[in-house]
Amino acid sequence: MKGDYQELVDEISALLAVPATLEDRDFGLIAFAHDSDSEFDETTLDPVRTRSILTRKSTPAVRAWFEGFGIARATGPVRIPAAPDAGVFRDRICLPVRHRGIVLGYVWLLDATPGPTEEQLAAAMEVTARIGTLLADEERAGSDLSREFRAVLTAEGGWQYDMAVSALRAALGGAEADGLHAVVCVTPWTEADAPSSRSLPGTAALCTLRWDAGMHPVAGAAWAGQPGGRLGAAARRGAAGEAEGAGADAPAGAADRRASAVAVPAEDAPDTHALAVLVRLRSADALSPVLTAADRLRDSAGAGRAAAGVAVPRRGLAELNTAWLEATSAARTAHAQPRLGPVAQWADIGPYRMLTALPADTAHDPAVRELLDPSHAELARTAEMFLDCAGQASRTAAALGIHRQTLYYRLSRVEQLTGLDLAEGEDRLLLHMALKAARL
Repeated sequence: MKGDYQELVDEISALLAVPATLEDRDFGLIAFAHDSDSEFDETTLDPVRTRSILTRKSTPAVRAWFEGFGIARATGPVRIPAAPDAGVFRDRICLPVRHRGIVLGYVWLLDATPGPTEEQLAAAMEVTARIGTLLADEERAGSDLSREFRAVLTAEGGWQYDMAVSALRAALGGAEADGLHAVVCVTPWTEADAPSSRSLPGTAALCTLRWDAGMHPVAGAAWAGQPGGRLGAAARRGAAGEAEGAGADAPAGAADRRASAVAVPAEDAPDTHALAVLVRLRSADALSPVLTAADRLRDSAGAGRAAAGVAVPRRGLAELNTAWLEATSAARTAHAQPRLGPVAQWADIGPYRMLTALPADTAHDPAVRELLDPSHAELARTAEMFLDCAGQASRTAAALGIHRQTLYYRLSRVEQLTGLDLAEGEDRLLLHMALKAARL
């Protein structure tokens, strides 16, 4: 399909003897061609065109500038003057790409003197109609794949899941479906519609899912390991609340999460989405395509607040439910533990591989409930660091920047609050799990 677009853009460029660029309606680059006589000087590759080619997208400001000339409504060529202050050093001609009256993209031409004749532009518009047919076909195919992918991730177990996988396999085609893939979860994803897979090289399918309480995506098969293949009511509750008064002495990572021990019911949490992406891979050891896709999607969602999780690569589609569980667990971990994010791989999240599979109420064990109160944030931070340091007092004191006697005093206070004996391995394990789970 990409080759078809390139041939058509080359045809337009040769027809008009000017450089040409094809972008989708969201200004994502699809293909570009240079005039064979172009010297690629800075007037040909002005900042806007350079950014489009190198990053495969345009800035919102550039998009607003061009849309201000009515290109989304135009049915014929639109001439746009240069604007050096905006980085547009050359006049442009925009050829809207339409299919059945709907704009699907734009062909951009660098105008020249003398520019293309009306006859040449009319011939170029005939080529854009062929591009429009391709884009419409691809959009329909992408919608079908999105629907089938979502059906797999939200299916109940058993025969329903098997049927959903079979439908997705048919939509992808046998050879592609049997290849190596990795699943990515990006959250929060506030847009109701997924981006075009064309903007993510190597993407086989993608879809959006509702994300309850900022914690679990709404999915059935993905949680088949839970009783009944569904999350129970407790497991659908998030554990993230605002920790009042948590400041510089809050537990490690609290500055990023402000987590408290108070569960937030799903019905009280803001509704948002997670984005699920199925990325093709050539090798399980070469993850650059999936990591690149995750970074680009985080940027689209707002890199400052979005995190991504990546599942272990697998061949075929049979274990998509398990892969989605891994991806969502890794995404939750990336939010909970900044040092493991903002793109976390399930293989690298250590104990969170188990903790993310537990109900949210795990962090509310009666023994640790009082310790997790925001008023004891410094004690919780001390206890977590002590356990992270394998109970070594000297390492813990150095990491916290305190005297060892201060450390011993705080640990005694932790024992008083929890009733746990930090000299006992099982008590340490319970406390460590509870502190880590509280981040989720």
